[in-house]
Amino acid sequence: MELPAPLVETISGRLGVRACPGEPLARHTSFRIGGPAELLVVPETVEELAFVVRAVARSAARVTLLGGGSNVLVGDGGVRGVVVKLGRGFARVDWQEGEGGAQVRAGAAANLGRLARAAATRGLAGLEHAEGIPGTVGGALFMNAGAYGGDVAGAAIAVEGLDAGGEPAVLPREALGFRYRGAALPPRFVVTAVRFALRREDPAAVHRRLEEVRQRRVASQPHGRANAGSIFKNPAGDHAGRLIDVAGLKGARVGRARISERHANFIVNEGGASAEDVKGLMDLAQRVVWERSGIWLEPEVRFVGTW
Repeated sequence: MELPAPLVETISGRLGVRACPGEPLARHTSFRIGGPAELLVVPETVEELAFVVRAVARSAARVTLLGGGSNVLVGDGGVRGVVVKLGRGFARVDWQEGEGGAQVRAGAAANLGRLARAAATRGLAGLEHAEGIPGTVGGALFMNAGAYGGDVAGAAIAVEGLDAGGEPAVLPREALGFRYRGAALPPRFVVTAVRFALRREDPAAVHRRLEEVRQRRVASQPHGRANAGSIFKNPAGDHAGRLIDVAGLKGARVGRARISERHANFIVNEGGASAEDVKGLMDLAQRVVWERSGIWLEPEVRFVGTW
């Protein structure tokens, strides 16, 4: 079902050129893959976002949150309905520092890796694991992003956002339902900011841990090719990359997508890969790992759009 013309006109009338019909989503994902959005909107303020959420709710249209476009695989057929990508107005970071640490309010569009580096510069610990993670704070909250023993749940204390009706709401940590690579947010809840509690430590020690994480990423993860980060969740007591490696699948290709020789839990776009290419490789990895190890790998990457 196509979006109602009055809805498109209403949103375009408020957002102007930041309401983009037919926008190719490959331009907005770290995989550089994805068909067109029926309507991509880029609100810059909470008021604009609330306007969009309420307009979409009245029309009963579908809404999809894109975030920074990492850790997602957008179908070649694109995404029906309204796709929301928060603009730079949601990237502000506010610091309230004290002797023992700080509370940080980071907009949902702020880059998580940059936030980790800024915290380290201030001698604030708790986000070092996020060095090199390309996604936004909002996307990281939704996925409970983490690595090397840390995750978003370890520092987040509250989330600000809009409910399904476009009304502002603040969710305390206890209501977030954090789990491995996920959080239980209310349906159609849109994250606008995340509040973190960080502890004060010797800046040199924080920088040392940050540098250790950076070096581990550089040494183990692919660079120079578009990718979406880890493709599968790690099963209990093991690592997806190890299982794919011992199954002999490093370097395997489908179309223009390839399982990285450097880290088997990464699929890279060699240029011109389709979502179906990536999905074909994922299906292959799941099947071969199951046959060899008896473990079914669960996707960490989120499937979005038409397949």
